[in-house]
Amino acid sequence: MWGLMRATGVVVEYNPFHNGHLHHLRETRSATGADIVVAVMSGHFLQRGEPALVSKWARTKMALEAGVDIVIELPYSFATQHAEIFSRGAISLLDRFGCESFCFGSEDGNIDAFGDTISFIQNHQEPYNRYIKEFIQEGMSYPSALAGAFQKLGNEDSVIDLSKPNNILGFHYMEARDQLSSSMKAYTITRESAGYHDEHFSSPSIASATSIRKSIFNNGEQQEIASYLPESSVEELYRYKKEYGGFHRWENYWTLLQYKLLSSPKNTLKDLYEIEEGIENRMVEFAKSSLSFGEFMTKLKTKRYTWTRLQRMLLHILTDTHKQEMKSRHLYPDYIRLLGMNERGREFIHSRKKNLPLPLISKLSSADQQAVQLDVKAAEIYALGLKDPAARKRLLRQEWSQPPIMI
Repeated sequence: MWGLMRATGVVVEYNPFHNGHLHHLRETRSATGADIVVAVMSGHFLQRGEPALVSKWARTKMALEAGVDIVIELPYSFATQHAEIFSRGAISLLDRFGCESFCFGSEDGNIDAFGDTISFIQNHQEPYNRYIKEFIQEGMSYPSALAGAFQKLGNEDSVIDLSKPNNILGFHYMEARDQLSSSMKAYTITRESAGYHDEHFSSPSIASATSIRKSIFNNGEQQEIASYLPESSVEELYRYKKEYGGFHRWENYWTLLQYKLLSSPKNTLKDLYEIEEGIENRMVEFAKSSLSFGEFMTKLKTKRYTWTRLQRMLLHILTDTHKQEMKSRHLYPDYIRLLGMNERGREFIHSRKKNLPLPLISKLSSADQQAVQLDVKAAEIYALGLKDPAARKRLLRQEWSQPPIMI
């Protein structure tokens, strides 16, 4: 029923698309033997609770120019969540889109070890959950509690290190696949050189997206990063800066967030997604005395609340996303939004379109507006990060009028 072309999936943010991503893409094709690579990509806001450097349209172009065949969007209600929900949304979309496999980068690089780890935790579920609860009550962050609980059970040689960020995501990808009872086969590629959060260049050609973004904002020019990105990505960054006047980061939204914190009743803030345990009181207190987002975050961060978790909270404050609004969302994405494709990707979609179990959205104006409401709101707020009102208008118009990008 699915025709002759075989598809594999990757879960990405491409913030921006760099040589490490290119390596992963090429190794994915080689390992899976797939004809088509489908990237499910976060929209304007990302899993770590921050705005993407450039819009999802610009990142889609980077991906297609580098060899990805199809790009679909991971909706805001999954893209801005902790690893478990993020992974569930992404793997579900790849499965519903007809992928036979998926491939992720990891520090471990051994797919069998991920399966062994899932079995190990399932066999120790009760003490594992108990240790997590105890560590959180002691003031540990959730990721640290997971890693601590895992270590407490006693690591076996055949299991992975769950303190590593890509191993954690890979674990949740495979866990999501099992929960879906999906037949997709999983593959993993060892990450090259740069670590996920590395802030400095330590290799002549591979650098983390974090270090690339830091260089862009510190130096203001893209020459220093040219050796770490495909030429097409560098060109797209130049084009975006020229067309929209700059790039996006949290500092662009600081005054909007500060206004929201200082003008909202605390009872209203308490109703927003992920706000709990009175954290809104600290937020309001420090918003009064902070001159920048960076200063605010440095004051706000505690051992219990990681930088990432706080950023996600603040993002939901910025977008006015309520607890009830997120809880009412479906367990899995209920539509597929197509951002871009190449000729091969178009043939693949054409062969499957009638059999897709979810609506395929190729233009926002023709979509069920209730379903895409959160994504529309996210796009409207993302555009406010640009200084030039005309640039904001252009970016927002693109959300409604842009057909899937064709390379």
